[in-house]
Amino acid sequence: MLIDKIKSKYAKIGIIGLGYVGLPIAVSFAEKGFRVTGFDVAKDKVAQLKRGESYIGDVPGERLLPVEASGHFRASTDFSALAAQDVIIIAVPTPLNQTRDPDLTAVRAATGQVARYLQKGQLIILESTTYPGTTEEVLQPVLEAGGLKVGQDFHLGFSPERIDPGSNNSKGWRFENTPKVVGGVTPACLEVAAALYSRVIEKVVPVSSARVAEMSKLFENVFRVVNVALVNEMSLLCDRMGINVWEVLDAAGTKPYGFMKFTPGPGVGGHCIPVDPFYLTWKAREFEFNTRFIELAGEINLQMPYFVRELTMRALNSHRKSLNGAKVLLLGVAYKKDVADLRESPAIKIVELLQQDGAEITYSDPHVPEFNLATEFIAGIQFHTDMSSLKSVELTPETLAGCDCAIIVTDHTAFDYDMIVKNAPLVVDTRNALAAVRENRENIILL
Repeated sequence: MLIDKIKSKYAKIGIIGLGYVGLPIAVSFAEKGFRVTGFDVAKDKVAQLKRGESYIGDVPGERLLPVEASGHFRASTDFSALAAQDVIIIAVPTPLNQTRDPDLTAVRAATGQVARYLQKGQLIILESTTYPGTTEEVLQPVLEAGGLKVGQDFHLGFSPERIDPGSNNSKGWRFENTPKVVGGVTPACLEVAAALYSRVIEKVVPVSSARVAEMSKLFENVFRVVNVALVNEMSLLCDRMGINVWEVLDAAGTKPYGFMKFTPGPGVGGHCIPVDPFYLTWKAREFEFNTRFIELAGEINLQMPYFVRELTMRALNSHRKSLNGAKVLLLGVAYKKDVADLRESPAIKIVELLQQDGAEITYSDPHVPEFNLATEFIAGIQFHTDMSSLKSVELTPETLAGCDCAIIVTDHTAFDYDMIVKNAPLVVDTRNALAAVRENRENIILL
């Protein structure tokens, strides 16, 4: 039986999608002694992994090389090897299309490959974030089309990914110690899926169905997006009223109960907050239900890059300069502190807005040497300016002094904030990164 093979670690595991979710999962199972094959359509990624080189910050070479050397992990573009796997986990991108509707192209393609090589007794798990019903409405019919039946001939479930890029170093949260929600299409499916994850993860949280598991992931991110929008709106109001929103938040955060601190910023980014809630909004229309909180939160968060442009204009005006022709240096373009991830980064929209107004933009980011938008990170988004011309510069006193205004978009730990404030004529701080800086505060414009 499959469950016995899982418990004895003889089960072979295939992971489809070797990105920010799939590769950490693959390496984690391999480190526990499972034989893992990672599948990806990107030949360059697979070639890089075969050389022992990782492109994911949370999976450094010192983790990747041992599992490759031991034979417990290998990367492949040959999907026919799916037939030899006991477990197949799908972890592919689920972006929005240009009308901000769910784009399940990658999920459907992966499911088609699994269906082509599906064998009796296999366990199939979807980890890609999606709307409630996807596992049963999209995957199940395709997998059963060949005659095999869920719960009888093979197992099918959903377990939402909870990968937090960069948290390995900052907060200590890893795939292994983050509680794992698991839902199955049938009770037997749930039993096998829970047994699988319990071999690697400290706490498995079984739920009654795949739909509950799918909804739980969306609600996690709806909670975040609504609260981020609330604090962003508060920052806009405080700006009008001449109140320091960061001081307000610090004061409110002293309450030991009934309050959870969120902070404002230049916009929302990453693979979850800007995307996932709209999967639920889209699905809700099928039930004649309007998700007003989600849609309003999305509207507010989308306005924050425009507010950053306004603050930049104000800063330059204070020095009798125009945005048109101004030399603006962006400090950080990744969506999040201390990562190299550009997915949905607010920096993208900020660059576009500033370029449209005639600003000359350069950037410095220790984690992003090239601002390359021709990637999966921004699938479904149209841009009206040429981002390929964006130049990366080394952050030095000279580059800071040579700009008219610096904007802290991402508060990377590697930045020397005292040096930034000492040398830049103006600094727009969208993250309160300069809270501890005491010199030249008259040149700081705080979001």
